[in-house]
Amino acid sequence: MQSIWQRGWAEKPGKGGGGLSSKVDLAVIGGGIVGLFSALHYKHKHPGHRVLVLERGAYPDGASARNAGFACFGSPSELIADMEKEGEDAAMARVEERWRGLLELRAELGDERIGFEPTGGHELFGKADPLYTKVAEGFDRLNGSLHGILGQPAYEWRNDRIGDLGLNTGQLAFTGLEGPIHTGRMMQTLLAKVRELGVEVVFGAEVASFDDNGERVLLGLKDGSQLQSAIAVIATNGYANELVPDIDVLPARGQVLLTEPIAGLRLRGTFHANEGFYYFRDFEGGVLLGGGRHLDIAGETTTEDLTTPLIQADLERLLREMILPGKVFKIRHRWSGIMGFRGKGKTPLVDFVSPRVVAAVGLSGMGVAIGIRVARRAVGLV
Repeated sequence: MQSIWQRGWAEKPGKGGGGLSSKVDLAVIGGGIVGLFSALHYKHKHPGHRVLVLERGAYPDGASARNAGFACFGSPSELIADMEKEGEDAAMARVEERWRGLLELRAELGDERIGFEPTGGHELFGKADPLYTKVAEGFDRLNGSLHGILGQPAYEWRNDRIGDLGLNTGQLAFTGLEGPIHTGRMMQTLLAKVRELGVEVVFGAEVASFDDNGERVLLGLKDGSQLQSAIAVIATNGYANELVPDIDVLPARGQVLLTEPIAGLRLRGTFHANEGFYYFRDFEGGVLLGGGRHLDIAGETTTEDLTTPLIQADLERLLREMILPGKVFKIRHRWSGIMGFRGKGKTPLVDFVSPRVVAAVGLSGMGVAIGIRVARRAVGLV
């Protein structure tokens, strides 16, 4: 199922791997954020080398073109939970990666070209929500920790904005450092940039296997053709275990819906709730809402591109009760995207899986923020 971002995609499916039997210097498996940035970084370092990106879909698939378009570094409840689980140093190091990544993304591609809007980020807490009490107790400490990274306190309580935004909630935390982007524009801008450098990008080319003999990497495509490369980067994120079965990355499906335009909609910015398990924003006069994966973790640990009644019904409940109280709405579109999560922690896996093959996967739903830096690390290894 396509996302709303992909409906205007100008690309057409390629012809698999047909005619790709010649050798290349770098083969990148996966044409999403990490894959395209890996090609970009490598081509900057080696302008004379032949670089080929192989994407299984008719457009960048997975979560790269199916996410909700958030330029964010983490909501207060998520960050406080991370600090409790992994310690302050690990949690803040991850925030710094996200923040630096967002700055680099915007500088590399340009705010206008990716549709970045500095409308701010928010987290909602329901009335009598025990999570609010927990966050309120750790709020000052969190801001103190973030100050060293951001140069200013990140969050403030802004309950005065609740009515202005048309929400039905108890408490509202706000940061002016986040905002939405247009995922489709971002991916088209990135694709154009790598092609300008001479990178070859082939859609409809699914890699089914690889064989690293220590001197070269032989890639077997699903259509039966083969390709030789000096080195390769696997950037398939949630689909990584299809090529490397024992890799520490699990697929995680994220479901999303978009309403029809709503008259008088006051919602502006990006919003999170429940440690980031829910997220929503305004888009083209309607509400784009995703999440609910925590309701069925086992069922959502899948690469099936589907939406389910359980989670879609819960998202609609959230629309009725919290986001659009008293308003009539109609669902315009539903879709899902496949993310990749590590089995342990949220730090991406960037490492060799064989002497000439590096995996750059497991971005834990933060590909927009950290994809550019994960790609740079991968290229640094190859």
